[in-house]
Amino acid sequence: MVTPVADPQRVAAILCGGATGALARAGLVEWLDVPPGRWPWPTLIANVAGALLLGYLATRLQERLPPATYRRPFAATGLCGALTTFSTFQVELIRIARAGHPLLAVTYGATSLLACLAALTAATLVVRRARFV
Repeated sequence: MVTPVADPQRVAAILCGGATGALARAGLVEWLDVPPGRWPWPTLIANVAGALLLGYLATRLQERLPPATYRRPFAATGLCGALTTFSTFQVELIRIARAGHPLLAVTYGATSLLACLAALTAATLVVRRARFV
């Protein structure tokens, strides 16, 4: 059995993208300080922005630009992977529900999922319809 060897440049691209996405998300959380039990705006904004960016970048890099080795790992896996925070989303849902706000938790969960899906779809459609030079 052959063990795959990781491409160090691809790993570096993912790490750089991940650092950028994580710093952007951390800055958003610091900027929009939300008390526990309230609508978690920083996570919602980060996830919707990440879904929008992922839809745009993945479609553009795959369908519109010439193939490149490190753009997609940097942008999609690294940047968007670290910017979006679905684990925090799940923890927030549980905390909101346990704090006695089950309706808020359901509303937040549905809003997040629908907004992320809409952002991803909209960005993909924009790239596919746009005429870039």
